[in-house]
Amino acid sequence: MLRFLTAGESHGKALVVIVEGLPAGLPLTADEVQGELARRRLGYGRGPRMKFEQDEITLLGGIRHGRTLGSPLAVEIGNSEWERSDKWHDEMSPAPGETRAPLTQPRPGHADLAGMQKYGLAEARSVLERASARETAARVVAGTAAKALLAHIGVSVLSHTLQMGEALAKTGLRPTPSDLAQVDESSVRCFDPDAEAAMVEEIKAAAKDGDSLGGIVEVLAYGVPVGLGSHVHWDRKLDAAIAQALMSIQAVKGVEIGEGFDVAGRRGSLAHDPIHWDATTSGYRRSSDLAGGIEGGISSGELVVARAAMKPLATLNKPTLATVDVVTKEETVSFKERTDVTAVPAMGVVAETMVALVLATEALRKFGGDSLDEVLRNRDGYLASLG
Repeated sequence: MLRFLTAGESHGKALVVIVEGLPAGLPLTADEVQGELARRRLGYGRGPRMKFEQDEITLLGGIRHGRTLGSPLAVEIGNSEWERSDKWHDEMSPAPGETRAPLTQPRPGHADLAGMQKYGLAEARSVLERASARETAARVVAGTAAKALLAHIGVSVLSHTLQMGEALAKTGLRPTPSDLAQVDESSVRCFDPDAEAAMVEEIKAAAKDGDSLGGIVEVLAYGVPVGLGSHVHWDRKLDAAIAQALMSIQAVKGVEIGEGFDVAGRRGSLAHDPIHWDATTSGYRRSSDLAGGIEGGISSGELVVARAAMKPLATLNKPTLATVDVVTKEETVSFKERTDVTAVPAMGVVAETMVALVLATEALRKFGGDSLDEVLRNRDGYLASLG
């Protein structure tokens, strides 16, 4: 089993992630982790923070001479802004004290007010610092290890942007693993050049109005073997695990596996993937991917397809949404934190991370093994048994 735990706050000194369950002998370097974190900062519409805030990686444990040890992997992601700003030393100090600038006008659509009520807090800073999507940097670190493991199993996970505001990419235009560099070169991580231009215009228009934009990304997992997940328990279903993982990403409000919403309006005769025998590969194949590569909670051996819908960010550059000051109870507008116009392109990288973590977890559950060599032997034996 693969599991991970993150700690830390957005403007704190560092984030920390511990990943448990990685087999021994898995090649992994700080450069690989740094590369994935750089991808998370991509995308037109990001705020100025992306330009000066660097993710300073320190591998603390679980790795030696570039290979995992089988013990928990511990990684610290330092916040370079912490060292440059006395403000955050004071605001986020772990020592006893009080905030100098209490935030008492919670943002509609954010965790601010509900978090303050749940934890008995008088202002929003103690909520928003952890609720911030900055936490996803720690997830990307864990996902880098998961992707490294999946690569040895023959699985590649990538994402691309399908929608930004009202701008849509062409239906069915999907990148393959060899296209990932092209996707990342796009200013909005869109594989459709025509749609990319329209998406940029949507972002420019929202920025001019001091507003924000949401959108949809698609995650594609190539090479997933048949048999990951299970039909026997609700919490073992692969599609359920992917849906939960994607929905856990900040600001994601909708998840779809395959053509889930579209097939809901079809008759059964048009809603499922016909099965054929492929004599060339001596294996079963589906002639379509309506189910997104998962049937009955189990991977079918086909392309795994999942989509995540991100709502527009709750923080606006020109706050207009009505709220209430929690001290005076007077109606006002929400406070403004530094924000992006959109974070959809970056969310795609995080969505890759979460899907990769689910697939790596299920691969280890299926194949087992304390070392990478043992995992691969078990995988080879299983695949051979399929005939």
